[in-house]
Amino acid sequence: MNHLYMIRKSLVIMLAGAIIGCGSLPGKKINEPFSGKAYESNNRFFRGTGKGESTQDNIARGKADLEAKSQLAGQVSTTMQQVTDQYLGQTENQAAADVADKFQSLVRQVMNTNIADLRKIGEEKFFNKAEKKYIVYIAYEINKNAMFRFMKKQARVDGKLTERQLEWIDKILDEEIKKTEQEN
Repeated sequence: MNHLYMIRKSLVIMLAGAIIGCGSLPGKKINEPFSGKAYESNNRFFRGTGKGESTQDNIARGKADLEAKSQLAGQVSTTMQQVTDQYLGQTENQAAADVADKFQSLVRQVMNTNIADLRKIGEEKFFNKAEKKYIVYIAYEINKNAMFRFMKKQARVDGKLTERQLEWIDKILDEEIKKTEQEN
């Protein structure tokens, strides 16, 4: 029995060593365009990158474009949700939830229009001869300060907001603008 136990233990140790050894190098490292700190969101910019593949270059480009813009929209939406939640947490105003709903509606409205200050910061296209496929990489950025200022203008255009709701939305956006200016 002791001998059988030792064999099992040895097999487990060898198997674990093999798994760990195989898992340490999963494959060759690939450096794709638009990766690294310069293409990540920071205090001043929302940034998004996309990659698209297709046998037709315009479809590959469209896929990359959509992926990068979707990434940006997700970041903006998440940031605005956090700002709204923070606002609700700090405010004991009975109308806070209503203002938060209006603010989220404004965010969706802005995201459904052309994104404010959207800039393409890079595009690269490759052709894989073996697979006869185009691979396109795109990178975009949005200046946060410009985005928040655009949102303030859109709030003024929206006829559904009361003067009090506009004041709260201005306050929220002014705080976010101040953060981007302080962290430059």
